[in-house]
Amino acid sequence: MNRWTIAAAGATLIAASGWIAGTGAQATQPPSRAAAQPPAARPADLVLRSGKIVTVDQARPEAQALAVNGDTIVALGSNQEIQPLVGPTTRVIDLKGALAVPGFIDAHVHFTGVGEAAQNLKLGTAKTWDDIVRMVADAAKKAKPGEWIIGRGWHQEKWSEVPTANVEGFPLHDALTRASPDNPVWLTHASGHAGFANALAMKIAEVSKTTPDPDGGKILRDKDGNPTGLMNERAQALVGAALARDRATRTATQIDADLRRIIELASRDALAKGLTTVHDAGSPPSTIEVMKRVVDEGKLPLRVSMMLREDASRLAADMPKYRTINYGDKRFTVRTIKRAIDGALGSRGAWMLDPYADLATTGMVTDSLDDIRMICELAIAQGYQMAVHAIGDRGNRETLNIYEDTFKKHPETNSTELRWRIEHAQHISAADIPRFGRLGVIASMQGIHATSDAPFVLARLGPKRAEEGAYVWQKLMKSGAVIANGTDAPVEDIDPIPSFYASVARKVKDGSIFYPDQRMSRMEALRSYTINAAFAGFDEVNRGSLTVGKLADVTVLSKDLMTIPEDDIPSTRILYTIVGGRVQYTGASVAPSSVERP
Repeated sequence: MNRWTIAAAGATLIAASGWIAGTGAQATQPPSRAAAQPPAARPADLVLRSGKIVTVDQARPEAQALAVNGDTIVALGSNQEIQPLVGPTTRVIDLKGALAVPGFIDAHVHFTGVGEAAQNLKLGTAKTWDDIVRMVADAAKKAKPGEWIIGRGWHQEKWSEVPTANVEGFPLHDALTRASPDNPVWLTHASGHAGFANALAMKIAEVSKTTPDPDGGKILRDKDGNPTGLMNERAQALVGAALARDRATRTATQIDADLRRIIELASRDALAKGLTTVHDAGSPPSTIEVMKRVVDEGKLPLRVSMMLREDASRLAADMPKYRTINYGDKRFTVRTIKRAIDGALGSRGAWMLDPYADLATTGMVTDSLDDIRMICELAIAQGYQMAVHAIGDRGNRETLNIYEDTFKKHPETNSTELRWRIEHAQHISAADIPRFGRLGVIASMQGIHATSDAPFVLARLGPKRAEEGAYVWQKLMKSGAVIANGTDAPVEDIDPIPSFYASVARKVKDGSIFYPDQRMSRMEALRSYTINAAFAGFDEVNRGSLTVGKLADVTVLSKDLMTIPEDDIPSTRILYTIVGGRVQYTGASVAPSSVERP
């Protein structure tokens, strides 16, 4: 049996990190509740023992064992302290010294996008445009004539060579059209902010030389004005509408079955990566309705907080209809509105104060500022949280301006209690960094983006802007801002381990460190994936730390992320994912003897 001890200095250090980074206030859990260890009314349903349990609770930073009744943690302590709660029907899991932490919470994923990506071409491994053309050609050989070929994950900045024929570094559609002449092709950029179509897809979408650019979007054209196939930002909707028309031919039963399959695939992937909760970054009412039915049927194995995203003209009517908090044993919540003020850095759609260093453009505005202002007023009236996608420094400034103006118009509100968010907050002017903390705006960022984007950040921004405001985690935390971590899946893999590693190491593939002064400590990174993400979802009372009275959402890891050599972090795997006291995922490496009956 393992002995459990905590050195006083270590306990003090971890306890100090029980404060939400930079807020100066303890908003995670009341100390009296955290410290309480009430006796269980009956033997535990589940006991984890002989582990290193890092609770992210300043009242009791570590434990050796944990007991659960129903979906709730009822006790924490040593093996000896928890043993009396083991009864004849208790499921006991011997952690064998493994690290257990609060269930990981991804604060920004595209949930159905994860499920869809599992069914489509995965283009992230392509080293060149020719690789993608070959993948599409192989798919076309298997597809029926007229069937759409869908893929996602390509990124021109990560190819080993620039296509011979290109416009602004993007290829022309000719090779793709030859590879799939009888099947429309639509390939979404890794960022989700651009897409590439072949000739047949553009024909079906009625995109031609004379098609005007839509507001907030751009059809990339060659020197003669012909579409190259690249649709940036809102121009994607032209092909997206054509694809939607094709999918509309399905019956209602087929549509429902397809979405349920997507939800199942996304859930399975998330649980296998140790996630117990995800914040979905924007879905329409139709998806929300199906999600609620899935919850009613007891078929949602993790927790989802879904942001409502639809046309601005329909929000006033739909916001009260769809607002839902902790529906179905705290499985499903809708209390956030999602908008996007700009695009992505990789496709040069992020809205910048000054032109890009490598192209004479400042990016683009995607949602109108007037619409965002109007929706902020609706959010105040309807009790919704705002979450605005902003990547460029101007996108962030304009979003902060709108938020601040709204707060001033409503002095009866406390902006910190509103917990409005900026999604990504990747590139910020030095003058705007302190405003996050002052206004109580949550920075919902993705650690993995820093190292994934680093190879082209300097080219896009130049060294001064990059150092000043690119992924400035420490600067934001020092301003008093809360940072919630995530992946933006399927832009990146939904796996939190690479994002945790990027947060603490900021190491690029070539071995260089991307502005090392902005790295998080391991506890800061863990908090960003647990209690801070719970705070961003108004759920720190229920989850985010392993505390008596909270939900028994637990992630068990194959290695100790808090102490192993930094470069060993990426090889960490998930042993168990536990949601509400139920083991929803068991890693392949777990031996059957790890689960025992007394």
